[in-house]
Amino acid sequence: MKKLVTTILAATVLAAGAGLSVAADNPIVERQKIFKGWGDVTKQPGAALKGEAKFDLAAAQAALKAYATDSARLATLFPDNSKTGNDTAALPKIWQEKPKFEAIYKKLAEDAGKASAAIKDEATFKTEFGKVLGNCKACHDDYRQKKS
Repeated sequence: MKKLVTTILAATVLAAGAGLSVAADNPIVERQKIFKGWGDVTKQPGAALKGEAKFDLAAAQAALKAYATDSARLATLFPDNSKTGNDTAALPKIWQEKPKFEAIYKKLAEDAGKASAAIKDEATFKTEFGKVLGNCKACHDDYRQKKS
């Protein structure tokens, strides 16, 4: 019985490791994971901006930290071999305008850092957070396939 449990545990660990390896080896999967995370951390601050939720400084700071931390990594997750597959919404324009596209991530990281330092209360949140989200909109408008 002990050997069976050990075998099952080892197989589970290997399977989990294989899943991580697939994400690490597949830039589309990896960038989708980051974008999903951004969507999750943006829900509360986004709702607060719309007046649908109370302002939460910790949630705003967590979102800004995620944007600043992940932006540099995301800029590297659009190699030429990742134009199609895995339900990507990336438009070909990304590879045609790569420097402009990558500059959006650099600006996002910079703006997130500035906003993080500036946001101290609801008033500064309302002034600064939207500026950061403007970077997301710029990328979505120009480089992401519209959802049907």
